[in-house]
Amino acid sequence: MYNITIIAGARPNFMKIAPIIHAIEEAKRNQKEIDYRLVHTGQHYDKNMSGSFFEQLNIPEPHVNLECSGGTQAEQTAAILVNFEKELMANPADLVLVVGDVTSTMACALVAQKLHTKVAHVEAGIRSDDWTMPEEINRLVTDSITNYFFTTSELANQNLRSNGVNEEQIFYVGNTMIDTLLKQQPSFKAPPIWDQLKLKPKTYLVMTLHRPANVDEESQLKAMIDEIVNHSRDLPLIFPVHPRTAKILERLEISHPRLHTVAPLSYLEFNYLVKHAKAVITDSGGITEEASVMNVPCMTLRDNTERPETITLGTNELVGTNPESIKPYLNKLFEGDWKSYRTIPLWDGKTATRIVSHILDLTV
Repeated sequence: MYNITIIAGARPNFMKIAPIIHAIEEAKRNQKEIDYRLVHTGQHYDKNMSGSFFEQLNIPEPHVNLECSGGTQAEQTAAILVNFEKELMANPADLVLVVGDVTSTMACALVAQKLHTKVAHVEAGIRSDDWTMPEEINRLVTDSITNYFFTTSELANQNLRSNGVNEEQIFYVGNTMIDTLLKQQPSFKAPPIWDQLKLKPKTYLVMTLHRPANVDEESQLKAMIDEIVNHSRDLPLIFPVHPRTAKILERLEISHPRLHTVAPLSYLEFNYLVKHAKAVITDSGGITEEASVMNVPCMTLRDNTERPETITLGTNELVGTNPESIKPYLNKLFEGDWKSYRTIPLWDGKTATRIVSHILDLTV
């Protein structure tokens, strides 16, 4: 039996690993000698991650939660190193599979290699080239100690090759986040704000801001929101907001009749809003992928992106972090001059099946 330990540390990680679990279960039904153990490091506490969260994704609750939430970057990394080492020693695996670019991704890869366990990285090779982002450090470290690289784009493959990774270690498979998106689309459901504001498709904008460079610098946050409010015509702005950001907004006395802040939404509710929005304004990388595939115009308030395919083939535009850059993009949106989604290769809902097929080949 080939045993895989699958790591998830934050809510988006579960969207990425759900289809992999489904593909492993399918392989088991076909008499393949493969099994998995799901480890939640507990890196991000999320009150929305109840039993119903796992039920919606059709995956079991994690076999264990290492409860490594809180603390500084160093404290959290240390807690995951200590707790995951105990977990892996107690439950040895043939392969540790990590996804994305959170602290858990890097820390669990490090533990695995020190215990002589091979590592597979799903979403390997993506780069923003911005070392001020903790995620970029996590990507670089993880990819420097990974054995098998599962990639989302040809550019990611090139990044890995330029770092000296051997071709036979790289598996271009696509994007498991899109597997989940395509599978869950029929189950999207309207959040309460939909009825409260009597929203209709294409008559509102969705905003998300969470990166420290945008939300911790108070004058920057205020300038960005003012620009968005001032140039979004008469459309409602729906802003699911983290409690920490909510406190900053309150302190800055940022309010406007069209700006509607709501508590963080479930996956199915948030993507319902995105699917029906006129556009999304965000600083999240994952949302640019989902918006592109759903053909929803997307503006990214960052100076760089690790997902350039969402710009070249998707609906995303890199607006930058200068608030004055926002107005021209909103004007372009309202003039009906936005680009449409062109198919991104292998973002077809079958990525997880390809991953498990490659893993099975490795066991032969």
